Amino acid sequence: MNTEIIAKALKELGHPTRLMIYKSVIRAGHQGIAVGGLQEKLTIPGSTLSHHISGLASAGLISQRREGRTLFCVAEYQKLDSVIAYLQDECCADENQQ
Repeated sequence: MNTEIIAKALKELGHPTRLMIYKSVIRAGHQGIAVGGLQEKLTIPGSTLSHHISGLASAGLISQRREGRTLFCVAEYQKLDSVIAYLQDECCADENQQ
């Protein structure tokens, strides 16, 4: 995966509010969580929540789906796996080179 894509995802997760939002979306599982439920759970103003969700979505960490009038946020677990794998792939690669 491209370093710039990983950096963008990590940048978005580097903000405390976005990290809390993302953690809540991940905890909700594959069905996701309604935006209203996120707002209630985290007591974040709607406009602020929308701004942070937009950042997470632009980094590919979450997607949204609409069911009637309800908008759900769903974690993109493959993207999360890619970010973690990028960090782990070369773990200790230079350890024995002295």
